[in-house]
Amino acid sequence: MKTSLKTLLAGLALVAPLSAPALAETLRWASSGDVISYDPNAQVDSFTQSVHHMVFDPLVRRNKDLKLEPALATSWEVIEPTRWRFKLRQGVKFHEGQPFNADDVVATIQRQIDPGARNRENLSTVVGVEKVDEYTVDLILRGPYPLLLNDLAAIYIMSKPWMEEHDALKPGNASTGVVTYANNHANGTGAFKLKTYEPDSRSVFEVNKDWWDKPQHNLDEVEFRPIASDATRVAALLSGEVDMIAPVPLQDVDRIAATDGLKVVENPSLRTIFFIFSYRPELHATPGKPNPLLDVRVRQALWHAIDTNTIQKRLMRGKSRTAGMLVAPAVTGYDETIDVPLPYDVDKAKALLAEAGYPDGFKTGLACPNDRYIADEQICLAVASMWAQIGVQANVSVESKTTYFPRTDKGEFDVYLLGWASLPPMDGFSPLQALLASNDGTFGGSNADGLSNPEIDKLAYAAAVELDETKRVEMLKQAFRITHDQVFYLPLHQQPVAWAMSSKLDMPQFPDEYVRPWFAQMKK
Repeated sequence: MKTSLKTLLAGLALVAPLSAPALAETLRWASSGDVISYDPNAQVDSFTQSVHHMVFDPLVRRNKDLKLEPALATSWEVIEPTRWRFKLRQGVKFHEGQPFNADDVVATIQRQIDPGARNRENLSTVVGVEKVDEYTVDLILRGPYPLLLNDLAAIYIMSKPWMEEHDALKPGNASTGVVTYANNHANGTGAFKLKTYEPDSRSVFEVNKDWWDKPQHNLDEVEFRPIASDATRVAALLSGEVDMIAPVPLQDVDRIAATDGLKVVENPSLRTIFFIFSYRPELHATPGKPNPLLDVRVRQALWHAIDTNTIQKRLMRGKSRTAGMLVAPAVTGYDETIDVPLPYDVDKAKALLAEAGYPDGFKTGLACPNDRYIADEQICLAVASMWAQIGVQANVSVESKTTYFPRTDKGEFDVYLLGWASLPPMDGFSPLQALLASNDGTFGGSNADGLSNPEIDKLAYAAAVELDETKRVEMLKQAFRITHDQVFYLPLHQQPVAWAMSSKLDMPQFPDEYVRPWFAQMKK
């Protein structure tokens, strides 16, 4: 009965108007999934962090050209190799009226580096923070580190008095189930205030008229709606119920582009889509039996068995870029000699499986979200069909990202789909320290599946403190070459960035896929 009622209500929601008619200065946009949490420390989902940036400011931020510039910090200097001093912007207030000062930065950084923070890895080299005076703070590093400013661009400053009032000084964590007041509420210094939040339904933001920066938008309000169904999301755009959808389903790009009053904006993305393997002794699908994925020949076979050309042409409509490594060409550490996918070769795949002792294949789980990446569910279904040709039985499971990512963090899957845009640093060190390095409490924060390679660990820790850029980049490339040759991860492609919007909306698009409404202009 409960399931039937839920289905009925969902159906009624589809036929009901998504929102009341809005003024020209209200931006209404939709995506396939909701934010995971409004707690900045509870997750590492870059889409969620994109929405957060509407409400919160970092110490440094990326401008319209994605170059770093001052935000809540007006200047900084390296006092010594492991101590950076930041001068803070004065006269800034949080949305609820609290004045911004050094105490807020200290509390935020302490919350960020707390062992319980899910996004602890985004500031992995910072070990402490000290207040110098009311508008000066020092960050203490474990060693010299060239990417500190890049990392800080995604560390959103919270109000200490607000956190104290709501017992939220400790971080939430969507993966471990820790929930704080900040999960459903937000109080930042950013361009927009979170006015209302209805999980899985909508978030409404009103403009912060007291924002410290000069607005480059003409909005009064922003309304965000998660709409999981591609067809419903496109219908909302076509009917004028929303002004923008991001991303747009690739199969609808041409139809939308040909519709009067609408336009499609497309650009390359930094996000690489790939499969992660379990490196535990057993697979969930075959308890009591050795894990075949521990053999590099098995992993090579799985790569050879994927027809990436078919995925690129049919599922991605020719708009993706087939990849052989974890970072896109625009990301530091990319090397075209490494970016070479193993060729589609079913006979070679079968031979490798037989050589590894699995002539008849094996069983494995294959998991993916259905509301996070472009054609994510379809990719998993297609790959399962391809693997079946070499005897590998992949049991496909799909679910919303809100439950999927906490499960990936707990190592509950055998093989699963993930996307990585090398954020926040936009540097190859991001996947190196988060995905490839062993999970030791400092590095490897998104490596929950037991991968551990001593040579990669050595390179990760060396690259973290190497100030010679040439040497540092070479370390990144060495780690990526090992990863490629050992097939520690199985890259598929860089997905495209495709947004569809009203012709009355001027919204710049960014390769990091962030939606930045403070640059939006709505024509009346």
